Amino acid sequence: MRRFILPILTFFVLLALVAGGFIAWGYLQYTKPGPTIAETTVYIPQGSGVESIADTLTQAGVIADPLIFRLGVRLSGVDKALKAGEYAFPYGASAKVAAEVLISGKTVVHRLTVAEGLTSVEVFDLLVAAGRLEGSFDVPLEGSILPETYHYSYGDSRADLVERMVKAMDKRLTGLWAQRADGLPLKSPAEALILASIVEKETGVKDERGRVAGVFINRLSKDMRLQSDPTVVYGLNEGEGPLGRALSRADLKVNNSYNTYLIKGLPPGPICNPGLAAIKAVLNPTPTDELYFVADGNGGHVFAKTLEEHNRNAAKWRKIRDGG
Repeated sequence: MRRFILPILTFFVLLALVAGGFIAWGYLQYTKPGPTIAETTVYIPQGSGVESIADTLTQAGVIADPLIFRLGVRLSGVDKALKAGEYAFPYGASAKVAAEVLISGKTVVHRLTVAEGLTSVEVFDLLVAAGRLEGSFDVPLEGSILPETYHYSYGDSRADLVERMVKAMDKRLTGLWAQRADGLPLKSPAEALILASIVEKETGVKDERGRVAGVFINRLSKDMRLQSDPTVVYGLNEGEGPLGRALSRADLKVNNSYNTYLIKGLPPGPICNPGLAAIKAVLNPTPTDELYFVADGNGGHVFAKTLEEHNRNAAKWRKIRDGG
């Protein structure tokens, strides 16, 4: 009897050793560094199963053997925890590390920066050109977008991102309106937004915004025309972007609702998407008696209280502009 038991025991011992060796070999294959020589970004579509994920990672060069990946995640019990999305796999990631990345759900974060002063047409073009976003959308209303940097993931909707931008502007504008100075000639947050868009286009100098806003507030209070060149440009090209040339005298005579050389008060809507600094400047302008300003030739402006003083400043600017 013993002579039969000994071979059987030997067989099972050998079988266990072989099985153990195979498991050890498989674990080694599952945990050894993969073929990537740099961080590699891969998109895993929604609804992908383990087989599809393994094939995608193999084709992208993240893992060497799809079978090892499939066996590894299934034997580890994590095959149901793998999440879809766009992921960055580190240099030399093993199949095990690749699985851990997919389990984490930490997808690649993309950034889109909307600069202060862009028109909504320009924001539309920016969104169309942005990679990893999907879907169509309408050009947002002028002035409705809050300029800042927005984060999104692969496959996010452009329309949803625009909605986030609009909600951000609504929230910040409402909060700032509640903190406005007393006695402003502005009836609503919408009017504040219009004036802020003009201030945004008039100056890119941080320290000037409050002063420029103060000039416009004074002109509105005195029922004077704003006479803002950027509003004329907007009326000519409807927010398509820079005019590409200097304004002419004929341009200042074009009759439209945005030509603040002809109309009194504010134009019917914003001329761009202003940043928070411009909105804050309008709602809490620098106290001043000045009514005029003109470019100084160095990126800033020269301010004046009287028309006579302003005319002298304008003559100096024209001389600088014409190279005199």
